[in-house]
Amino acid sequence: KGAFSEASVLFLRHTPPAQRSLEPLAAKHGTANALSILAHKIGRAVYDMLKRTEAFDMTKVFSA
Repeated sequence: KGAFSEASVLFLRHTPPAQRSLEPLAAKHGTANALSILAHKIGRAVYDMLKRTEAFDMTKVFSA
């Protein structure tokens, strides 16, 4: 969990779509919980990538 939490912070630093998706989450759940939600999304994306042996597709992660 800690690795994905740190990955979410680094991901936010360099990815404008992630920054835009965090704003409504932070407004609804608070900043700390929004970061945890984003870390969970990244974890699901990594699991899916490993399971399907596909490259990362940002449109799948931020479509919902």
